Amino acid sequence: MPYRFMRFPEGKTKAVTFSYDDGVRSDVRLAEICDKYGLKATFNICSTLIASGEGESRLSENDMKKLISHGHEIAVHGDEHKSPARCTDMEIIKEFLTCREILEDKLGEVITGMAYPDLPISTASEERYREIRVILKSLGISYSRTLGNDNNGFALPDDWLAWMPTIHHDNENSIEYARQFVDLKVDDLYVSRHNPRLFYVWGHSYEFDNNNNWEHFEELCKILSGKDDTWYATNIEICRYSKAFDSLVFNTANTCVYNPTAFDIWFACKGKTHCVKAGETLNY
Repeated sequence: MPYRFMRFPEGKTKAVTFSYDDGVRSDVRLAEICDKYGLKATFNICSTLIASGEGESRLSENDMKKLISHGHEIAVHGDEHKSPARCTDMEIIKEFLTCREILEDKLGEVITGMAYPDLPISTASEERYREIRVILKSLGISYSRTLGNDNNGFALPDDWLAWMPTIHHDNENSIEYARQFVDLKVDDLYVSRHNPRLFYVWGHSYEFDNNNNWEHFEELCKILSGKDDTWYATNIEICRYSKAFDSLVFNTANTCVYNPTAFDIWFACKGKTHCVKAGETLNY
């Protein structure tokens, strides 16, 4: 039976996304650079750190609404920036449910994305992580970004609640990895390796102020932007699309597929790329 591989919207083989933490004013500058290059970012917000008005060091409600209007995402980062690996079950529920409720109330959005605050989820034992994972799923969290393993594998996550990014923006290999990603031709690889690829950058925008190196972010954006084979998306867009692909129902002969989702989904099979529209049954 031939392999099937997910393709991103319009049959694209690659995707790029950004994730920035803590909701500081320099996020506005970062978002403006993303807008300039046609890129999208996810901004992870602590609900106790939302500015009460304009001109403060943190993002305000209006700032976040503007980011959303430009196609960016607002995601959960905890009420008080507490790591779930250091919390009791009750504290985890309070920390992340409170943050989600406040953000959704202020922004009028369904918010199910998250980045772990303070410490990566790997600081919890495997058993404790399994418990935390159950709690976060019960709170409606779709994905949560962790960190700690920068690499040029460009892989989508096996576990959406332990989503490992590609690089922190200040990684000494960041430019090299970005160029490798841009040069990668997925369909030219050995047939069993035609799976889609992701370049995922994370950090804190205030680090560019502290290090006086905003030009580094601009260089990354220039390298990654404007590529015909690449989808520029937020974290939640990639998560939702990927889960929709996993919901496709194929017949046993691998010649027919039913799409029960609200997304048009693209996939590659037997050297051809197909689109099965929302609610459609497709023979291919």
